[in-house]
Amino acid sequence: MAWIWLVFVLGVCGLALAVFPHWRHALLTGLRGKWSGVRRTQLHWSGKAQQTGRAMVVGTAQAASGWGRQARDQWRWVALISAVLFVPAGLTWWWAFFQGRDLDAFDDRIEPGNHQVAQLLKGEHLVPPPPLPPDVFATAEVEQVRPMLSTADRRWDQMDEAFVQRLLMVFKIMREEHGYDMALLEGYRSPERQNMLAAKGAHVTQAKAWQSYHQYGLAADCAFMRAGKLVISERDPWAMRGYELFGQVAEQIGLTWGGRWQMLDLGHVEWRRPGVKQAVR
Repeated sequence: MAWIWLVFVLGVCGLALAVFPHWRHALLTGLRGKWSGVRRTQLHWSGKAQQTGRAMVVGTAQAASGWGRQARDQWRWVALISAVLFVPAGLTWWWAFFQGRDLDAFDDRIEPGNHQVAQLLKGEHLVPPPPLPPDVFATAEVEQVRPMLSTADRRWDQMDEAFVQRLLMVFKIMREEHGYDMALLEGYRSPERQNMLAAKGAHVTQAKAWQSYHQYGLAADCAFMRAGKLVISERDPWAMRGYELFGQVAEQIGLTWGGRWQMLDLGHVEWRRPGVKQAVR
């Protein structure tokens, strides 16, 4: 938020200098005077420099006084410029903090995807794989990348049935065509858990309760299994290639991939069914 106010202040100063030529002239005069003072200080490091410093202070005070007179004389312009810059910034700040908004991970206005693939899915019923041992999700390496993953919900029957079929199709293609065994890290997520994760900071999640498709059973976080170990880290080239393929396949199936968001979530996919928020609430 600080950068918004910085841009606002700089914009006010820039417009003021553009509208009031006397201010601009006074500023340039003051800068020239200061530069001259610096040069004189370098050449005459003595009592003469002190006199120059006092002269600079007087000149700056006179310039400031001149700016004050200009502001009093042109108060209408000052008020107009302030309103033009402050009102949009204030409205943006108010809307961001006090009004509901959709994160890039929670926009159900459109449903992307290949509808031909959706038709094919209707003719095939896939069965979820058996659950992995809990110890797989409780290692130090996994906990460092994904806090609280050991307590996540990985029950397939807690998610939307049609979404599960799409996700299982992604798993099948990843295994048969690309040689990656997929693992479900988290499916349904309660509103309470969502708030707990959000409280850990934006590096974990920016979504609060009911701002994520996890609460609707329409989102899943996934990773890869290699030699009996869970591989999540994006620093692993093999896993990074897997995430890229995972995103491509998921989008072909009609899911939204978190790897295209501003805050990357490479293992996340969701099904943006239009109107789901209104229907549930």
